[in-house]
Parts: sequence; C-alpha cells; structure tokens
Amino acid sequence: MDAREVSLLALNDCQRQGGWSDAILKKRLAAAGLDSRDSALATQLCFGVLQNRLLLDHYLSHFSNLPLKRMEGKVIEALRLGAYQILFLDRIPHSAAVDTAVELTRRHCKNPRAAGMVNGILRSLERSAGDLPAIPRTDTASYLSILYSEPEWLVREFLTVLGSEETEELLSANNSQAPITAMVNTTKTTAEELAGSLEREGAQARPHPWLEDCLTLHKTGDLERLTAFREGLFYIQDPASRLAVEALDPRADMRVLDCCAAPGGKSFAAAIRMAGRGEVISCDLHPHKKKLIQAGADRLGLTNIVPMTADGKVFRPEWEGAFDRVLVDAPCSGLGVIRKKPDIRYKDPAPLAGLPEVQRAILDNAARYVRPNGVLVYSTCTLLRRENEEVAQSFLADHPDFKAEPFSLPEAVGEAREGWIALWPHRQGTDGFFICKLRKEG
Repeated sequence: MDAREVSLLALNDCQRQGGWSDAILKKRLAAAGLDSRDSALATQLCFGVLQNRLLLDHYLSHFSNLPLKRMEGKVIEALRLGAYQILFLDRIPHSAAVDTAVELTRRHCKNPRAAGMVNGILRSLERSAGDLPAIPRTDTASYLSILYSEPEWLVREFLTVLGSEETEELLSANNSQAPITAMVNTTKTTAEELAGSLEREGAQARPHPWLEDCLTLHKTGDLERLTAFREGLFYIQDPASRLAVEALDPRADMRVLDCCAAPGGKSFAAAIRMAGRGEVISCDLHPHKKKLIQAGADRLGLTNIVPMTADGKVFRPEWEGAFDRVLVDAPCSGLGVIRKKPDIRYKDPAPLAGLPEVQRAILDNAARYVRPNGVLVYSTCTLLRRENEEVAQSFLADHPDFKAEPFSLPEAVGEAREGWIALWPHRQGTDGFFICKLRKEG
C-alpha cells in the first residue's frame, strides 16, 4: 500500500465514520507501515484535500456530467486526490496523478465504469489547469468560502469580527501547516541541551521566536522514536495552550485543579512550572483519558500530577475552596485548530449552539473550588465570541466575587488589559485560542 492509497482510505474513513482526520490517518499509516517519506506524502495529500475540498469540488463539478453527490464515496475521494495533485503539487507529474487516481478507483470502487469517468474528468481538468472556471463573486462570504474551503456560515462570523482583508488572512493561515512546537521539560533538561540531543538524531530544533523553553521542530520523523521523547525531555504543545498556564501562574507548593485536562498538556506545563512541588489534580470526563494523562506524566517524570475521572459539571463538596489555581479549558467547537484538524470546518454547526451552556455550567462549578484570592482561568481553542468573551461576561455578571484581572504575555502576543485575550493564527502564529483570568476576592 502506498501513500496515495492510504490517503484515499483515510479520507473515505473520515466521510463515513465522522472521526477526526489526524487520528484516522495515524491508524492508517501505522497499519500500512510506510516509511517517513511516504508517511509525509500521505499526510500532505490527506490534509491538502481536506483543506481545499470545497474548491476542488467547485472545479471538478465543471468537468463532470454527473453531480459529485451522486458518486460513490471513494470515487469522489479519488477525484479530489487527483485534482489536488494537479492543481497544488509541482513535483508530481499530472499524468502520474491521473493514472494513480484511475488505478485506485479501479481497485476500490464498485462501479466498473467509474475508472473511465475519473480518467475523463481529471484529463479535462488537466487540460484546463491554466484557465480554470472562475469562482462566482456574488458576495464576499460565498467567494471566500469556496476559495479557502471554509463553510459560508463561519466565513460570515469572521467577517463580522475582522472585516474582509483580515478574514482572508485568517482563512489563508488556516490552510497553512502548523509548526511543531516542543515544550522543554525543565525538571530534566534545558532548551539548549534538548536542542543538541534532537540535532544529534537528525531533527532540526530552533528556539521559538517569543516563548521561552519552547523549540520549533522540523524533520523529526516519528517523534515517539526519538530518544529525547522516550526520556521525557519534552512534550508537544501549541504555544497558545502554554500561555493559558502562564496566565494561571501556578507556583511551587500550590494546589492546582485542571478540570478538563486530557490529553494533559496544560497539567504538564503547570507541574513543570511548579518544579514538581505541590499538586496538580488533572481531570477528564472519560475514564480512558485518565490512563492517557498518567502515561504522559510518567514519561515526563512528573510525580505531582494526580489524574482523576471527574465530570466538570458535577460538584464535589470535598473540593470546595480547596485550590489556589483552577483551570477550565472548556469543551468547545475547536474552530481555532483548523490548521491541525482541517475537517473541523465541515462539522454540522447545529450542535455548537448548546456549547456556551455547557461551558458556563463547568465554569460555574469550577468557581466553587477556588480559594479566596485564588485564580480561575477560562480558556478555549475556538474563535467564536459566543463561546469566549460572552461566556466570560455572563459569568462575571452572575459572580460578583470574581473580577477579570489583567495579565501580561510575551511582547509578540500583547497584554490582556481587560482580563482576557484572543489569539489568532494569522496574528500570533498560534492556534486560535481564548484566555480569561479571573481573580476571586479574598
């Protein structure tokens, strides 16, 4: 099985099973046993198709007599894979892209005529690659929706907040590759020592431009095979997530609660910042996530983390007023991590309407666990105001004993003068993220 076949099957799994592309692709890659080069190509193809699906379908539909929605799922994915290679990749000959798509269709699709149809559509697309059908400019939202393959409802949300020029910058950033950033486990090593260790194994490691004890990685191959990873010298985390812990400001010998912790990155950051002293209660609703958090803490050698299974909405009397710091990284729409999970954009928006109610319930409950003069941080990895600023404002209106507290972040990020800040992929180069710091009056 080669990279293109793995991509086809992973894309089909995403459509049929509704799972996340990164997890599905990881399973397919492991089963296929591809080397690092082919794994990288499969990842590029799979993510590239997802990042450009609406645009690819716009072009393909012009060269097909049969509507795409009436085609077999694997036929559509074979067409998208071929079209993506023709339109976006320079190193793959167009003829090879077409021939492979036809062969994959013949091998995996039920209709014996499908291969001929795929060949005809892609050959027509190839001939017209220099003069593609125009995208209708009926209005800005619909045009940008097709051009950047973002749903029109989401584009309209961004246009309201950012305006057309900056919205296009955001949409372009959402279709870029997110950098891999490694947080240094300073209880075991330094950034300089870790960079040297990684370089000796062939990886490239450079200091992050504005975040201390953070390295940007390139050419790593399988991270889990690196000696430094196995020895627990680093963990992978986006800088935005780390900044939520910087706002929390956990210190040695404090008692900290991470209410929605899995996979554990913020708990790890807090425990490291506390130099292994004090206690971090790291909770998640799902029992299997407890094992995931424990495995990460064990690898990093962080003995002050206590994983637990707990529902963030259900009050635990023994925790009332028991924590110096409480972090609520709430369940959210995830629309700030589109770069890493490009298929998030295609999820049904209807269930998102109920998220603010869930977020408030968790935040209200977590507030009861904060000691007087303690800190409560609310964060999400989304860019929707109704899940961010509006949740924080409604909480403050109902909880006069809490005040939004200004906090400073690295100069490249800026100050949260009102007590909260939104991070944007096109501005800070991070995941889309929201952080709010709340102080309980003592």
